[in-house]
Amino acid sequence: MSFRKDFIWGAATASYQIEGAAFEDGKGRNVWDDFTHAKGNVFGGHTGDVACDHYHLFKQDVALMKEMGVKNYRFSLSWARILPEGTGAVNQKGIDFYNALIDELVAAGIRPFITLFHWDYPSALQAKGAWTNPESPKWFEAYTEICARAFGDRVKDFITFNEPQCFIGLGYGSGVHAPGYRLPLNATVPMSHHVLVAHGLAVKKLRELVPGVRVGYAPCGDARIPASDSPADIEAARKSYFDVGDDPAGWAFNVSWWSDPAILGCYPEAGLSKLGQYLPDGWEKDMETICQPLDFYAQNIYNGRIVKAADNEYGYEFVDFEPGHPKTAIQWFITPEALYWGPKLLYERYKTPFLISENGMSAHDAVSLDGKVHDPNRQDYMHRYLREYKRAAEDGVDAIGYLAWSLMDNFEWAFGYFDRFGLVYVDYTTQKRTIKDSFYWYKEVMEQNGENL
Repeated sequence: MSFRKDFIWGAATASYQIEGAAFEDGKGRNVWDDFTHAKGNVFGGHTGDVACDHYHLFKQDVALMKEMGVKNYRFSLSWARILPEGTGAVNQKGIDFYNALIDELVAAGIRPFITLFHWDYPSALQAKGAWTNPESPKWFEAYTEICARAFGDRVKDFITFNEPQCFIGLGYGSGVHAPGYRLPLNATVPMSHHVLVAHGLAVKKLRELVPGVRVGYAPCGDARIPASDSPADIEAARKSYFDVGDDPAGWAFNVSWWSDPAILGCYPEAGLSKLGQYLPDGWEKDMETICQPLDFYAQNIYNGRIVKAADNEYGYEFVDFEPGHPKTAIQWFITPEALYWGPKLLYERYKTPFLISENGMSAHDAVSLDGKVHDPNRQDYMHRYLREYKRAAEDGVDAIGYLAWSLMDNFEWAFGYFDRFGLVYVDYTTQKRTIKDSFYWYKEVMEQNGENL
């Protein structure tokens, strides 16, 4: 069996990771501009000032997409490129850039998927408290309105937020991502609520302004893989996947706190019992705004954790991987079953058409003596993961698509340019693009709608 006939095959990127032009054409500063220029925050002192120079080379990159047969392209907008101060005056050159990119995509027969926010928060709004500020949802709503009016005539697919677990949990909890803060629960939990309110307001605004719009949401979380097919282990995996912790630095890394309100209209009981005391006063009245109908529910899934039933206070425990279990270059365990159990458990709970918005592999890529980039490990990784995803679809998951991470090598946040996830190799000194073997492998998979997996 293959995937559904209208399966969405494509690739994904994010603005700060590829655009460059960090201080050109009226763009405002964002927290990653600030964070990367502070010593010791990013591997090698790397910054996204130039990145892949997509801002100037987007036509070349769209041509590569067309050559690969990409029909769907997920990219994010730089909030500060459009609104240098986060609110107020619009930077027309920023609008012009995205209009030119969208027009190029449409001309190439590529359907654009816009992610409104992929971590590069405007510095001017950070100075006003960012997501701690109760006004922050209104800031995001106003930004969404500008984007809807500027691009909604050609773009019909929008994702509100990418991985709130990370930009809150890593940016304001552990501090390893921009802006690099380590805040207590009484700060980060209200931030999460404001993000969810912003999501709801954005969905409402998009539906108001964009005829025929399709709206989704892209949180993340390591999938849970039962240690066996026993009902007890499967239930343990399910319970673990939707549990909520209260560790100040890691509480955000769960699924249900971020997805239950958006889709089910309520915070999970396991979360409220631990974190409810930190929610802002009157939070209950926001739930109707937060819970808006979604056309699809997306997840970024790269790996999973093995879980078994246990006679303890949680009812489950994690199982360590055996010594020597394979890892990617970024040191993430390779667990193809994550793309079976993740979609299966998520669809069972949320019953919303499901999209893999990111999946891919960091590999030890290099240009070989023959001038090519041979990456068999990435092909094998994607092959294994996609087979599991197809199995989930065959078992009843309404799997509507898969967007590979990433179109090209790029700035990998705190890891700088150390890791390469792309289907296209980028020489960051010359900006030369070199097609990897996986590019052609993925082209064939898309052409055959996964029948060759």
